[in-house]
Amino acid sequence: MPTKAVDFSLPNVAAGPDPYTLAERPDDVAFVVLYLQRDYHCTNCRKQVQALADHVEAFRERAAEVVSVLPEPVEQAAEWQEQYDLPYPLLADPEAEVGDAYDQPVRFGLLGKLSDFFGRMPEVVVVDRRGEVPEIAWSYAGRSTFDRPEVEEVLAALDELRAGN
Repeated sequence: MPTKAVDFSLPNVAAGPDPYTLAERPDDVAFVVLYLQRDYHCTNCRKQVQALADHVEAFRERAAEVVSVLPEPVEQAAEWQEQYDLPYPLLADPEAEVGDAYDQPVRFGLLGKLSDFFGRMPEVVVVDRRGEVPEIAWSYAGRSTFDRPEVEEVLAALDELRAGN
């Protein structure tokens, strides 16, 4: 995992700017919490994006912006938005560029690389934007489709980061 955050710009089908560019976040956003999803068909990913919607205010209270990145075309990301009406950015990343840039785990060798559903695992990355150069301050790389941090764990990590600086 790189220590310096990798900038990106992706189409956003939900709340917030479109395209969404990491470097262009407002100054009051100290942290960007990237939820790197696995696949359009992943039921655990679908549950997670809905659960995050219920906690958007808790993230905002910590000067954090939650963002889900779906390694799918805009049309499929837009279908999620139509179903779930997410109050935070939902980005379409059809080439999985952001997942690759942030070392999102992929299992099962070539099969995993050919199919996000089989190979790509969930990951959460907290980007700290308070310094001169945005840095990765915390991350959680899942080892299975079920291996994801609870929202409370991510919020606690944000609390620790805020207390440390």
